[in-house]
Amino acid sequence: MGALDPEVAPWARGGAAGMAGAGAGAGARGGAAAGVEARARDPPPAHRAHPRHPRPAAQPSARRMDGASGGLGSGDNAPTTEALFVALGAGVTALSHPLLYVKLLIQVGHEPMPPTIGTNVLGRKVLYLPSFFTYAKYIVQVDGKIGLFRGLSPRLMSNALSTVTRGSMKKVFPPDEIEQVSNKDDMKTSLRKVVKETSYEMMMQCVSRMLAHPLHVISMRCMVQFVGREAKYSGVLSSIGKIFKEEGLLGFFVGLIPHLLGDVVFLWGCNLLAHFINAYLVDDSVSDTPGGLGNDQNPGSQFSQALAIRSYTKFVMGIAVSMLTYPFLLVGDLMAVNNCGLQAGLPPYSPVFKSWIHCWKYLSVQGQLFRGSSLLFRRVSSGSCFALE
Repeated sequence: MGALDPEVAPWARGGAAGMAGAGAGAGARGGAAAGVEARARDPPPAHRAHPRHPRPAAQPSARRMDGASGGLGSGDNAPTTEALFVALGAGVTALSHPLLYVKLLIQVGHEPMPPTIGTNVLGRKVLYLPSFFTYAKYIVQVDGKIGLFRGLSPRLMSNALSTVTRGSMKKVFPPDEIEQVSNKDDMKTSLRKVVKETSYEMMMQCVSRMLAHPLHVISMRCMVQFVGREAKYSGVLSSIGKIFKEEGLLGFFVGLIPHLLGDVVFLWGCNLLAHFINAYLVDDSVSDTPGGLGNDQNPGSQFSQALAIRSYTKFVMGIAVSMLTYPFLLVGDLMAVNNCGLQAGLPPYSPVFKSWIHCWKYLSVQGQLFRGSSLLFRRVSSGSCFALE
């Protein structure tokens, strides 16, 4: 759910900044489509069909794809659209997997290479840990290029299951038409629209997260086996059997609570912040017309620039809030691999945590709640065992 996490639904975590940004985009597309249909119903006199040449029957307009709740279409082409989204999600997941793989190894505290001495902007000597590219090169040296894709299969299955779940939920619980919020709405009306939209997004995200989390746990454990060179979790089916035998049904949902809390905090924080900025700071009278103001003859252009600004506002708010909710992602991933029989989840890498709250407090005391959030410029913290020679 971090800013660099493509699962954030996908901000692509399946996931969430992308979802929030898509909500404004869907509203803009819906408004544009409404304007087009209105003009089609009442064409100007200059374009009316001649009596001798009747106009062909209007073709039915394509059904709108609602990006605010998963981006899946409806109607006769719904299966094709759903398959397309699954395929696109699989491609993004495969391309981003090395990034998340290195990120997870850093989150569990695996630092196989020593830091290097560098200088900061003030010219002082500081210790820098290996960046993503150096870490990825090390993995290739140990496991080969294919090693960068360890744990990819369960991740692909998890994302596909999440996408299909959201599409099925849209059919069972179709979303109501979401009206665009503007500064012409009073406070109660506009806030009610945002609460309604965010509640629907939250329901979709929580259900898809719960169903896909067991595969997420398997993927995490397959990846952290790199630390101790284990082979306990090899395939999806065998991993399911091992987890159920050793930990029972609850073993598939370790780390779920912090992930859900992170999703909820992200959605509400992002949408509410974007709402107050868009509704009370963005002026609807600003347009892209030559005179700078909209008019009754061209209402479609009156809000075009305001809608564009609102879309970017949600995108920026998504990045900012995802950074603040990163500790939830970190704690959830650590709990998924903690005390599961792998070296990465046992001392000295990690103590055995009693609960995710215990894990949070431990990381907070160590000053490590944002460990792994940066993959390019990684400075050694003051509490680290590394020291300048």
